[in-house]
Amino acid sequence: MARYGKEHKQATRLRITETAGRRFKRDGIDGSGIATLMADAGLTNGAFYAHFESKDELVATIVGDQLRGQREWIRGTATDRAGVEQIVREYLSPAHRDNPEEGCPAAALLDEIGRCPDTTKQAYTDGVLTFIDDIAAVLAPHDPQSARAQTLSVYALLVGTMQLSRALADQQLSDQVLEQGIQNALALLATTQERRSEPKKS
Repeated sequence: MARYGKEHKQATRLRITETAGRRFKRDGIDGSGIATLMADAGLTNGAFYAHFESKDELVATIVGDQLRGQREWIRGTATDRAGVEQIVREYLSPAHRDNPEEGCPAAALLDEIGRCPDTTKQAYTDGVLTFIDDIAAVLAPHDPQSARAQTLSVYALLVGTMQLSRALADQQLSDQVLEQGIQNALALLATTQERRSEPKKS
């Protein structure tokens, strides 16, 4: 019974983080109260505190979990340069724009994460740097550090472009923003490739 109880608690905790993660990305952190989050999970308010000390702890946990999930997608896709380009195109797609609850936590929550406690900011920072380093290792396998800053720039471009596309009431303009963002990101990646190809100065 004890083992079942532990497994049941872990499953319940996972249900809370998964449903709350979708709610946060759809309605925002501040716009999602504990009562709503627990209703989404099919649980009572009181059950929340069996798993988390506070909403801040839940947010930090979700940010970390979501970024780990994003890293798994990136590692499975970005096995070569073509894979990195595929990520750019999928990230800046109308499907991602129109379904924020299933997408990137940064594009949906970046402004709110910036106002969160340091624990959440640290979880976000750690997660971002981890997959930035993964992509940099694909772009410059012999010297990943040389591609890190460029990769961060591409990431910032992707997140900012997605946020802008979602804020526009004109869908045609939004589509154009996404397409231009893809071209800008690929141009930055091409610059990274060119720098890698240049002979080192003695």
